[in-house]
Amino acid sequence: MLAEGIVRPAELHDPARAPLEDVRRVHDGDYLERLLRGTMPAAEQRVLGFPWSEGLVERSFRASGGTLEAAEHALDAGIAMNLAGGTHHAFATHGEGFCVLNDVAIAVRALRARGRARRFAVVDLDVHQGNGTHALLAGDDDAYTFSMHGRRNYPFRKVAGRRDVELEDGTGDTEYLERLADALPAVLAEARADLVFYLAGADPHEGDALGRLRLTFDGLMRRDALVLEAARTVGVPVAIAIAGGYGRDIGDTVRVHANTARVARDFLA
Repeated sequence: MLAEGIVRPAELHDPARAPLEDVRRVHDGDYLERLLRGTMPAAEQRVLGFPWSEGLVERSFRASGGTLEAAEHALDAGIAMNLAGGTHHAFATHGEGFCVLNDVAIAVRALRARGRARRFAVVDLDVHQGNGTHALLAGDDDAYTFSMHGRRNYPFRKVAGRRDVELEDGTGDTEYLERLADALPAVLAEARADLVFYLAGADPHEGDALGRLRLTFDGLMRRDALVLEAARTVGVPVAIAIAGGYGRDIGDTVRVHANTARVARDFLA
């Protein structure tokens, strides 16, 4: 980000840990006790996908803090981005799919508790459906969950959101962008949100080992611009989290995330 001049040093911030009281608004006390004390059984760690460590706890709390801080900044500035987060497979009682804490759900409930915002939209464009976020926000009339993801990809038991668009393996730029452009106006009109959380996954990229879609770098930048333009049209701020990326070449994943930041910067200009 710095070496390529995407942002200036003063525009990068180290987030604080998400306050435990905010995390407790989302996650079960017994789960948090096991996480904080390092008493997660081996089977639970296998479902999570990570072995327990103090570093994992620190990372998870700081990533969630980053999404909360990005959301607060976006409410003031229009757009902000967490260079982590998007951990949308975390449920109230457990983590899975490399997701320990559900940063977006934590931010939604924290912002409400602080009186910063009431209505939210989640635009989840990771290649994997945000099952944990959908479950945590189900029944919340003021939180609209939208996911566009691979139909045959993980998680294999989907959790219905307010709107889901499922894509076949091999979907490329043209179909992807057409379907996104069709869905976004209705999503934002129905959500009537004070803030959009945008999960800008790198894993729809054609070089991703787990994605199974065929989006190009250019297609993903056009995706990002579609989301930000749709939000600007209705006058709603956007907090971006990076979500997943599993490039066969890690440089591809870095490039996708950096390009998202470039697009966001241009919208702030």
